[in-house]
Amino acid sequence: MSRGAGPGPALAEELVATAHRLADAAREATLKHFRSDGLSADNKDLRGFDPVTAGDRECEAAMRAILAEIRPDDGILGEEAEAVPSKSGLTWVLDPIDGTRAFLAGTPTWGVLIAVSDDGGPLYGLIDQPHIGERFEGGFGRATVTGPHGTRPLRTRHGRNLSDAILFTTFPEVGTDTDRRGFEAVRDRVRLTRYGLDCYAYALVAAGHVDLVIEAGLQAYDVAAPIAVIEAAGGVVTDWSGGPVHDGGRALAAASPEIHAEALKILGEAGIG
Repeated sequence: MSRGAGPGPALAEELVATAHRLADAAREATLKHFRSDGLSADNKDLRGFDPVTAGDRECEAAMRAILAEIRPDDGILGEEAEAVPSKSGLTWVLDPIDGTRAFLAGTPTWGVLIAVSDDGGPLYGLIDQPHIGERFEGGFGRATVTGPHGTRPLRTRHGRNLSDAILFTTFPEVGTDTDRRGFEAVRDRVRLTRYGLDCYAYALVAAGHVDLVIEAGLQAYDVAAPIAVIEAAGGVVTDWSGGPVHDGGRALAAASPEIHAEALKILGEAGIG
């Protein structure tokens, strides 16, 4: 399958339906653990704290079981289990709980990330917020959010200067010391900087409420779905030098090409790009 052609209409509809089926299963698997008595986590990082809960594991297992049943030739790249090689040219990129720390803390801004990609990157993605009940989707001509207020189009906001921008990142330390210096160079030029939200910050870029998300140290499953949703809504997502970021690393998500270019220039001047 070529990147330019993409899947035909029938396959695209099948992939969209599959993604929503995965998201429905993910909601069921995660919500039974969220804010439950005795919720605990194992630590995957002996040098720090990288938690994984029963909700993470059960959610990914549920999604993988569906794919094994209805899309057995597709690959799977997930956070909690081994990668499955693709026979079809398509790979599902899954993050069962993006924001496990938020999940543990009982805050509702964690989410489930689902994307389907080819060799060139994500073709379609979902950012699902099970507790809030919002689902953001983008790709195959779609850019919508469905939630408590019904279904609405997603459109990033344009026409703002960097000096008027709202910027998000998940962790104040961002990444390495070098990464932090780059982030802070942009932070010092925007109107408002906020921290946290994990994948929900990317959803707010797509929805037209936030102008920039800058992060580092990402994996493919952290960013594939946000790329698809934001690009479908009119935004731009690259690495800090303007290249592809669907394999992870340093991500710069912007509401418009203009604000993306301003942030990219500052990162370059800081010696980061």
